[in-house]
Amino acid sequence: MGDPRFAKQVSVFLENRMGRLSEVCSIMGRARVNLRAFCTADTTEFGILRMIVSEPDRAVAALRANHYAVQEVDVLAIQIDDRPGQLARALGVLANEGINVEYLYAFVTPLEGQAIVILRVNDEAKERAWEVLTTEGLTTLAPERVYAM
Repeated sequence: MGDPRFAKQVSVFLENRMGRLSEVCSIMGRARVNLRAFCTADTTEFGILRMIVSEPDRAVAALRANHYAVQEVDVLAIQIDDRPGQLARALGVLANEGINVEYLYAFVTPLEGQAIVILRVNDEAKERAWEVLTTEGLTTLAPERVYAM
């Protein structure tokens, strides 16, 4: 069991070629792992698929069994009001403390008027980021809650 403050993001390294993304999604389906949120980043040669899934350990095992290079990293999940300026507020709190956000992505939630944002900061700053966000009244989400969204 990981740290209850941070969700596990599963990152998959993919060759940038036809059908690779579909194949990963099929593997997740066969493993009965639900994708909650994801984003991709690519170059001409390869891509990285970053995912929040219902069962990170099962996802990693299934992907490795199919010979994919996989990495798990800790990410922060915050819940913010879905209205103008709220993401800027959260990012400003981190910037004021000198904490750099490496990347982020958001997803739709069943909670009316709310958005969930996944933030990646470097490992040395993640505990401080969590402290700053919670001290400033932002809602951080436990991994189990994120995986069940």
